[in-house]
Amino acid sequence: MAKTPVSAGDLAAGLCASLEQDPGDGSSLRVALGEVARAQGMMKISRETGLAREALYRALSDRGNPELATVLKVLKALGLQLSIRPAKARRTRRA
Repeated sequence: MAKTPVSAGDLAAGLCASLEQDPGDGSSLRVALGEVARAQGMMKISRETGLAREALYRALSDRGNPELATVLKVLKALGLQLSIRPAKARRTRRA
């Protein structure tokens, strides 16, 4: 079955949205990344990352715990990259 191509911009927007909803443990991003990888074709992602398909399914499952290197390889295979930016300033309460 042919996979529907999705633009890198759309993929990035979806993954960023998952991060905004993340409870702080990376679970939302991991699950979203797994869904995107499956939609794009796990065999293709496996070939491009050099990681076994089964290992990718495990790492990107709702119970997985992928290493940062795995996340970076999957993002690269999807035409994406990870970037870091300052967090939004938190409001502090004055006594």
